[in-house]
Amino acid sequence: QDELHRPAFPYKFQFKFDGCANCCVASIARSDLSFIGTWKDDIRIDQDAVNKYVENDAGYPANAGAFRGSRDWGPFDLEKEVLSLCPTKCMMFKDKKLFIDNPNCTRCMHCINVMPRALKIGKETGCSMLIGAKAPILDGAQMGTLLVPFIEVNPDNDYEAIVDVIEPIWDWWMEEGKNRERVGELIMRQGFQTLLEVTGLKALPQMVQYPRTNPYIFWKEDEVEGGWERDVDEYRKHHLR
Repeated sequence: QDELHRPAFPYKFQFKFDGCANCCVASIARSDLSFIGTWKDDIRIDQDAVNKYVENDAGYPANAGAFRGSRDWGPFDLEKEVLSLCPTKCMMFKDKKLFIDNPNCTRCMHCINVMPRALKIGKETGCSMLIGAKAPILDGAQMGTLLVPFIEVNPDNDYEAIVDVIEPIWDWWMEEGKNRERVGELIMRQGFQTLLEVTGLKALPQMVQYPRTNPYIFWKEDEVEGGWERDVDEYRKHHLR
């Protein structure tokens, strides 16, 4: 019973669950493994409702009427309040039609929040798994890093895919973790590449926290053609000082 209640972890391991990206920050910032509801297919668009918002129809208040009565915010401006605020600029309104470049959508849900009667999430729903968040313990606070971009979740499956991710992480953390070291700090110490090797997951672009920086993926010598050894003279032929 003691082993069940107090497993032999270096420190606590917290799970948090959020239904959608609107409330995900509390989960991503505070849990060792967070599950965020998301969707895989395209955002559903009701073009007639989009035009009702553009025309400032009284039955289609922006932000679902959240700011109604506080002050006069003026007429709704689609370009200013939606299109220009899209993080990846993946939206366009032309000839009274709204177009979304879904492969570039980061699912921030801003457009859905502003025009809830015109836009809805896709039907192919599931969750994303992020790992390594914590409050300050040894190395300071850190946010979770995306580990599994999408995994199907429905009442009929038995969640084996989720368990298959969690169990090797626990085994690695119990073996390698120091006293009071959270799993996020172990990842910082040994590298995200080690975590991928432990879980058997492949490196994906979505795992990069900061675009255009080193995504903490390091090659091994046997994976590099010719190994590490290089002829300096040959190198200088192509890279002159």
